Amino acid sequence: MARQNLSRRQFLTRSGLALGGVAVAPAILAACGGGSGGGGNGIAISNWTSYIGKKSNADFTAATGIDVAYTEDVNDNNEYFAKIQPNLQKGKSIGRDGFVLTDWMANRIINEVKWAQPLVAAKIPNKSNLRAALASPGFDPTRRYSLPWASGMAGIAYNTAQTKGEIRTLDEFFRAPGTKTVLSEMRDTIGLLMRADGKDITKPTYADAQPAFDRLERAVKDGQIAGFNGNEYVNDLATGNLSAAIAWSGDVAQIARDNPNIKFAIPESGGTLWSDNFMIPVSSDKPELASRWINYFYDPVNAAKLTAFIQYISPVDGVADELAKLGGDAAALVDDPLVNPSEEFLATLAIFGPLGPVEEQRFDERFAKIQGAG
Repeated sequence: MARQNLSRRQFLTRSGLALGGVAVAPAILAACGGGSGGGGNGIAISNWTSYIGKKSNADFTAATGIDVAYTEDVNDNNEYFAKIQPNLQKGKSIGRDGFVLTDWMANRIINEVKWAQPLVAAKIPNKSNLRAALASPGFDPTRRYSLPWASGMAGIAYNTAQTKGEIRTLDEFFRAPGTKTVLSEMRDTIGLLMRADGKDITKPTYADAQPAFDRLERAVKDGQIAGFNGNEYVNDLATGNLSAAIAWSGDVAQIARDNPNIKFAIPESGGTLWSDNFMIPVSSDKPELASRWINYFYDPVNAAKLTAFIQYISPVDGVADELAKLGGDAAALVDDPLVNPSEEFLATLAIFGPLGPVEEQRFDERFAKIQGAG
């Protein structure tokens, strides 16, 4: 049975997990039904917990005169989709001018249900700062409807005190001693296994994925894999309850600074790269103001301040130079490949491509069956 997931950003709030997820959840429901939710010269934005600097929105308002009603009410992609679905499928407002969702859900929003409207290009001159590696995802190849807010990678995290050595391949991961887990996010776990098989995950098919599913199923039955989880693995790695896990880079970056035994590696066969993407819902009547909001965070100076707080990969070129100028802990991030990867490092990663409804159902059902939840 899969353990209950925490979002990547919920972990970062540590003692405030429940408050971040529950207290703001009704906000979107209360806002639904009118126009946009940000007032006459304001906008309303939904994002994940602890995914913005403490002063960022105030600084944006000071720079532009645009007020921001900012709500941390995205705790899970499917959960958020379920909240906005009743109104958007009826052509009603959700009281939001922008929201941030992960690649695969962005594909659903943009291409399947078509609930995203185009960004206003004239209001986003800083789009020219978008990193090349993120410029043309399969779900939005010209970035007409979306821009990445932040990115991370999936690879292998391990505790050298338990593994007694480095892990550089999926074979070494499966053979490593001790208790190991994989991510309950199907696209990352199966994506890594597909890459180890030499498959192109940018154009995934169920046929190509079957060997990966088979290998995972054998590993679970043989006891090589003890379970599936979200980022609960973080504490277990740090305390030695886990020897290794398929994991997310941003989580590992947090604990590796305090525990030198914790390492993160992209398998030699390659890792996965995901982004959380800003989009404007079709119900918003303030696309120009919303576009100016994302434009603000594509200025390298502002992007660096954001990166220093959230410590995920910025989608903006020039951030490293600005982090160095900030000094202190921010400057130290320049040398952290989990936060500031080189273009060569990014080239070892791939984005799991979009799945059609039928293929997605087949992937999800097989993965759920392996987890024991099917």
